[in-house]
Amino acid sequence: MGISHYIRIWLTSARYSIVRTLMFRGDFFIWSMVELFWMTVNVLMVSVIYDHTQSLAGWTKYEMMLLVGTSMLIQRFLMGFFWSSIFEMGRNIRTGNFDFFLAQPGNVMFMATTRKIDADSLANSIVALALVIYSAAQLHLHPGPLDLAIYAVLVVCGVVIHYSVLVLCIAAAFWVTSAQGIEGSYFTLSEFSRLPREAFRGIAYGVANLVFVWALPMVVVSNVPASALIHGLDWRLALWVVGMAIAWFGLATWVFHRGLRRYSSASS
Repeated sequence: MGISHYIRIWLTSARYSIVRTLMFRGDFFIWSMVELFWMTVNVLMVSVIYDHTQSLAGWTKYEMMLLVGTSMLIQRFLMGFFWSSIFEMGRNIRTGNFDFFLAQPGNVMFMATTRKIDADSLANSIVALALVIYSAAQLHLHPGPLDLAIYAVLVVCGVVIHYSVLVLCIAAAFWVTSAQGIEGSYFTLSEFSRLPREAFRGIAYGVANLVFVWALPMVVVSNVPASALIHGLDWRLALWVVGMAIAWFGLATWVFHRGLRRYSSASS
């Protein structure tokens, strides 16, 4: 099946999700406000910290705002396009409703992880993007079309890495009774994406630097695109992020299909 086939499937699913959202406008409004409140708390926390210091790990106030905005943008895209589908996947595996996806014509992983979109998260991605633009204006940055294209590619790579880690967490449901505890580990890891990479330097943070910057690149997924706008592109780090996106997606795909074979044999 060609790409156009999957695009049509995704557009149909997106249209269904939007129609369903319009049927429950109150739910959409409440969750949009909850996410907006969470984002506002993070921005206010940065403002409070910088009321007492001029620099944190070499990052000024609006550089940190741009970093936080980039992290939020990546997370809002992840939550908007994939989270509901991936979260339900674990429940469907436990209940046997995952057979629905096995019966569909197309790639099972695509069908299972892109069935729904969250309009409230996508709406708040505009707020995150506005924070990035505002911070860039305060820093007097004037990125050209190539700079913006590179930033967009790095943000997409960040979404792919987060998506892959989340799929790996949920795919554990193929082997264990419940993956709810593992699901929560994703949110713990994602908290590191709002920290500067420089904060992990030094002997005392050597292990944390190895784990959260390189082994599990939750820090660089937001740091590299933000730094590319602020200081210019570091090709070595950019290639590292692209390579890690490919590697993590490949690993997630391999583990998912290994689990899928286990699920198929169990249901037969």
